[in-house]
Amino acid sequence: MIEDRAQRIGRAFGQAASHYDDHASVQRVVAATLAQLLRLQPVAPAPDGRLRILEIGCGTGLLTRHLRSLFPDAEIIATDIAPEMIAVAEQGGDTGAHFLVMDGEHPAFEGAHFDLIASSLAFQWFSDLPRALDRLSALLRPGGSLMFATMAGRSFHEWRAAHEALGLQAGTPLYPDADALRAMLARHADAFLFEEDYAHDFGQARGLLAHLKGIGATVPVEGRAPLSAGDLRKVMRAYDDAGGTCTYHVAYCRVTQAA
Repeated sequence: MIEDRAQRIGRAFGQAASHYDDHASVQRVVAATLAQLLRLQPVAPAPDGRLRILEIGCGTGLLTRHLRSLFPDAEIIATDIAPEMIAVAEQGGDTGAHFLVMDGEHPAFEGAHFDLIASSLAFQWFSDLPRALDRLSALLRPGGSLMFATMAGRSFHEWRAAHEALGLQAGTPLYPDADALRAMLARHADAFLFEEDYAHDFGQARGLLAHLKGIGATVPVEGRAPLSAGDLRKVMRAYDDAGGTCTYHVAYCRVTQAA
């Protein structure tokens, strides 16, 4: 059977689950920043007084633990496409969450059920982000918010530049820039976005590749063939010669349903 892209992504992250936290330095910072934004965002419970939260792409639970701390009495459903990630998250502390294997781009829910939907660094893997935002927003109760962090256009620009200098193409995705993301959000009446750049030295090219493999981010752009060993060595040298740092360009976004 030929795997589709979502299956390949789930398999790659599943293989990384047991050691993901050892390589997730930037992911940890982004989850903490998103939690700070959630602290400032009013979240009103449903009329029955119960606050219901859905997390998309929970991974090993970096954001899940923040959600539990911020909303100690909430009902939290934390989901991920990789069963192995769910297994690690369930063992990673007292989150008090219900865990569910689910492709967040195609949520297994219907109707306006949640007061908050949150996600940290998962939406960049969606094949059709605007439609996914529509689906997820439809799950919000009146006054509920979708808050997420996702990769934006300048991410990994140093790695792509090292390829381009040699007439090659990188397998890393081309993420939407902030203007494109704002246009997606503008389809919803109440939305905002702000962006941050995180420049990090993972230990030059060898360390960057180890980081990406360690977190499971190894599925290339559709149709992109892997480099030969010789070409990869050339790219690694060009990347190191240019400074050996890597940028995560992260957009923090919110969509709120009309009350």
